[in-house]
Amino acid sequence: MRELAAFFLRLGLTAFGGPAAHVALMEQEAVQRRGWLSHEAFLDLLGLTNLIPGPGSTQMAMGIGYQRAGWLGLLLGGLCFILPAALLTLALAWAYVRFGRLPQAQGLLYGIKPVVLAIVFQALWNLGRTAFKSRVLWQLGTLALGLSALGVHPVVVLLGGGLASAWWARLQAPPTEKTALGALSPLGLGVAGLPSVGLLGLFLAFLKFGVVVFGSGYVLLAFLKADLVDRWHWLTQAQLLDAVAAGQVTPGPVFTTATFIGYLLHGWSGALVATLGIFLPSFLMVGGLGSLQARLKRTPQSRAFLDGINVGALALMVTVTAGLARAALVDSGSLLLGLLSVVLLLRTKLNPTWLVLGGGVVGLMVRGLGRF
Repeated sequence: MRELAAFFLRLGLTAFGGPAAHVALMEQEAVQRRGWLSHEAFLDLLGLTNLIPGPGSTQMAMGIGYQRAGWLGLLLGGLCFILPAALLTLALAWAYVRFGRLPQAQGLLYGIKPVVLAIVFQALWNLGRTAFKSRVLWQLGTLALGLSALGVHPVVVLLGGGLASAWWARLQAPPTEKTALGALSPLGLGVAGLPSVGLLGLFLAFLKFGVVVFGSGYVLLAFLKADLVDRWHWLTQAQLLDAVAAGQVTPGPVFTTATFIGYLLHGWSGALVATLGIFLPSFLMVGGLGSLQARLKRTPQSRAFLDGINVGALALMVTVTAGLARAALVDSGSLLLGLLSVVLLLRTKLNPTWLVLGGGVVGLMVRGLGRF
């Protein structure tokens, strides 16, 4: 338990770059360095967490904890990954309210983003060698990549890949082994219009977001704008953008944007209530995935369903990585830092946490000296 807690606390303090980067760091540490999961088990968990709403990388932390130590491991993994980011975001919210602006972090992100990109690239390479184990899966992965690039909803990409793979496996199976496969249906929850910013209303609002928001923090932004700005008028557009920025410049889950907003609306108690509301559904849903994952491996068609979801999840990661590359490689200095990070990851066993911290230091030095 101490090892599990220390691992996710450290990850929560250093995991910059968004969900794809978080997943890459978890693959480096939990699969390659520690051997807690096989590549196949990691891919299964990645595919299933992409099928449920909520913060995907946080749910991966919960899932890894669950596989290590059941429900207690799930709670420990999730809390230790969330807590550092929530506290850092809370500190930014306090500074924002006190001084009227966010502390500048451009130099830090300038150095961290190329390193994160290199870590994601290595994770895609390692996971891809496990996931693409047949010509059919290569074809499904290519199709999923094309659909993702065209903006098709991630759940459609994942379920489509899983069902197509299961259908192909059913065609290849002997008649006595053919079974029906039930599709998963995402949960939904509606919250009525809330007239005031009380603690209960704040909790229900963010509980709703935790249950219905699929995808990244950018998807969350659309939900926050629709309800908190346009519908309930709890925030201005500028305040919302500052809240999302706070969630992005801190390590760990971007969904800690909720902590920032909760503090703006109701102080310390509002920060606690909003954070609890947006993450609580994930703890419950990921626990349910444990038994579901075991059942899905019992027949060839179910195993094929997971395989199809896995290649779809990797295709989504490639699409996200392409966007990350455009944001990270902005000049010759960042390109050089990214290439050096790839070389270090491939040629040495350097802990990626130190690489991320080193990138942040380099970024502060470069921007501080005005180079490149």
